[in-house]
Amino acid sequence: MTDDLPLLGVAETVKQTHAGRLKAVPAAEAALARIAELDPGLNAFSLVRGREAVAEAARIDRTRKADRGPLHGVPIAIKEELDVEGCVTTFGGEANSTPAAADGEVVRRLRAAGAVVVGKTTMPEFGAWPYTESVSRGFTRNPWDPSRSPGGSSGGTAAAVASGMVPVGIGGDGGGSIRIPSACCGLFGLKPQLGRVSFAPVGDLWGGLGTIGPLTRRVADSALFYDVVRGSERGDRFPPPEPRMSFGEAAATEPGRLRIAVSTKPTVRFVGLDREQRAALESVAATLRDLGHEVGEADPDYPDTTAAFTPQFLGGVRTEAELVEHPERLERRTRETAMFGRLVPKPVFEWAIRRGHQQGEAVNRFFEDWDLLLTPTIAEQPRPVGALDGVGTIGAAIRSQPMIAYCAVWNVFGNPAASIPAGTSSKGLPLAVQLVGAPNDEPTILQASAQLGRELGWPERRPPVS
Repeated sequence: MTDDLPLLGVAETVKQTHAGRLKAVPAAEAALARIAELDPGLNAFSLVRGREAVAEAARIDRTRKADRGPLHGVPIAIKEELDVEGCVTTFGGEANSTPAAADGEVVRRLRAAGAVVVGKTTMPEFGAWPYTESVSRGFTRNPWDPSRSPGGSSGGTAAAVASGMVPVGIGGDGGGSIRIPSACCGLFGLKPQLGRVSFAPVGDLWGGLGTIGPLTRRVADSALFYDVVRGSERGDRFPPPEPRMSFGEAAATEPGRLRIAVSTKPTVRFVGLDREQRAALESVAATLRDLGHEVGEADPDYPDTTAAFTPQFLGGVRTEAELVEHPERLERRTRETAMFGRLVPKPVFEWAIRRGHQQGEAVNRFFEDWDLLLTPTIAEQPRPVGALDGVGTIGAAIRSQPMIAYCAVWNVFGNPAASIPAGTSSKGLPLAVQLVGAPNDEPTILQASAQLGRELGWPERRPPVS
């Protein structure tokens, strides 16, 4: 029983801890044992808080029953880019050396809810690429096939959750970095509406592109997690309106009959869709039709978002590079990307944010006729590790196109979008689809995703390395 505790998931762990059948210490120890067993072959964790996590769990076990939080005793992993008190915020490299003096707002909320931070997870430096590879960390590997990438930039979190080292982990998404690794690792990953989760102590992440959120196996687990961490703080640049219902309520509510458009149109040129990813999309569309939804083919009128996305991406990397303690330790490719970013003056950066949101207003008229948009999440299957070997910024950008072709546009516009497991390929690799919602409409995505999870049974599938 103890060895399987990390596989329970978030909601079931909380149910057990609130009922007194499970304590936080054995839950943390079970996660740490699985990390010790599995991580040497996957390289998902950059830092493991062994004694600290057990001590944290012991304090939680002393909490009075009436004061137990909604994540009481849940072991969690945090992506390297978020502040955890006493840990260096590395951004995936070696350019910082001083531990954070306090938790970031998301981590503070998680700990206040009773979660136990067991470690921090790998990412490419500054989260710039959809492959979790770096000079200092090496390759992070996919639990479904360790010769393959788990995607990125939240690839460490995805590998940790998919393999069952932890039931949930935090990722970040500035161009697909929650959805892409979820697609590569067979997980559910919702990118929330821009601003839904606070970036405090900073006001934004990569201008209008970045978001923060969990990667999980189950929709209900993601919803529970979001209801803990969502909500704005003073200083947040893009505070959205409150959702029409809690995320937990949405995950437990049938969606009714929805109008769902299906599109295979990529948003970048010269990207072809993998045959098995296309078949997975068609299969999920058929399932939605069988569930009683109105499903038809329709393509949004995508504009060219290059002028909106690129300055925010380059400027975001430049800003982060300017804040590190040891810029001479940055990777060569990161220094090159930051150099390009210095060519983006502040007025152009701000114009790019406004441009993206203006384009989004036009595209979102699509949702006057449709409740959801169903697309592939990624155009190809997970690549072999080493996808970034030997290339600079431009080469890495070219190699990233099949991974971001369906994802990055929704960062530009700010819409919520989720990657949903859709079976496995003939190579034994996860396949996935993406559900995109209207602005601020995470509840409809959660309702439809939970329904698909019940129908297709993907939350219970396990990769070979688990």
